[in-house]
Amino acid sequence: MWRELIERLYDDAEFAAPATDAAIDDIERRLGQRVPDELREVLRETDGVLGDYGSGLVWPVHEIIDQNTEFRQNTDIADLYKPFDQFMFVGDNGGGDQFAYVLPTGERPGGVFVWDHETDERIRVADSLKAYLESRAAADGDDWYK
Repeated sequence: MWRELIERLYDDAEFAAPATDAAIDDIERRLGQRVPDELREVLRETDGVLGDYGSGLVWPVHEIIDQNTEFRQNTDIADLYKPFDQFMFVGDNGGGDQFAYVLPTGERPGGVFVWDHETDERIRVADSLKAYLESRAAADGDDWYK
């Protein structure tokens, strides 16, 4: 289902082999966060999707783990930006901004957010991974969310 949706939305999408459940579970173990159901479904169909110019529409498991670990543990990043603990970065625009899943809490809606690497602004861009992929495909340019 996800692969077909992405192929329909993105002519140049590049897919990887599916991720194993064990690999996806490793995200939860290493980051201490639940992998959202939509993301788990995508990763079961393809361990990452590259879009135009190599941007990460959805990162592979290893990049989700590596990028999120770096943003949470690097002291230089901690000195520059607000904490990223509620985020699970899952993609990028190829220009430095990154997209993250945020699970809902009592005071905050969940969804997909963009993190602007220049301003540290965090903007909710979609209710779901599906809506994020659709909005990104329909937009013109890398900064469609601004």
